Amino acid sequence: MNFLEIAQKRKSIRQFSDKEIETEKLDYILESVRLAPSAVNFQPWFFYIIKSDESKALIKKCYDRNWFVEAKAPVYILACIDRSQSWKRGYDHKDHGDIDIAIAVEHLCMSAAEQGLGTCWVCHFDPTLCKELFQLPEHLEAAVIIPLGYPENEEENNPKRKSLEEIFKTI
Repeated sequence: MNFLEIAQKRKSIRQFSDKEIETEKLDYILESVRLAPSAVNFQPWFFYIIKSDESKALIKKCYDRNWFVEAKAPVYILACIDRSQSWKRGYDHKDHGDIDIAIAVEHLCMSAAEQGLGTCWVCHFDPTLCKELFQLPEHLEAAVIIPLGYPENEEENNPKRKSLEEIFKTI
């Protein structure tokens, strides 16, 4: 697949098969995350790979939507920002940790799509409960939860995208 084909294939998946993810595919996806760029190459992130039934039960407590609680994804990834390592712009001290984690998570989602796997960005969850349940160190901020697995239904969500004219202007 070329990049545009992968971008077209990537969509939010909310129904997963319980089929296990092959080790080679998971390793490939994790390597793509490791290679993600970040501001000043600080790589201000840490990822928890959630595979045990006990840990899956905990992550599901952090977001109580039915689709998430009932999801059969074999893996959930908790993406965290390390604010002690994130680059801050000198002019206004803007913290780029949010941007850096977004780049890394999208590397995860795009490489998963390339491997025939589905993902969904989950940002509307209780980060305080998540920090407590997973005993995250003080310097880590839970930013995104990503369920990862084989889609139950390939046709699940075809998002509408704006046209080029709606989002670009040549000046």
